[in-house]
Amino acid sequence: MVPNAKRKVERKAPRQKGAAPDTSVGHALRSVYEKAVEEDIPQEMLDLLGKLK
Repeated sequence: MVPNAKRKVERKAPRQKGAAPDTSVGHALRSVYEKAVEEDIPQEMLDLLGKLK
């Protein structure tokens, strides 16, 4: 890397007044995570894990 090289810094456009933060992505990710955590572990996976002991 060149010590004195200038880097381009990309900045996000400022949020418009009155625009609500986008929380739908966060809610969707949380929902998918919660569903994955609640799933049962398949018997085949438990059998494989048992063979590791």
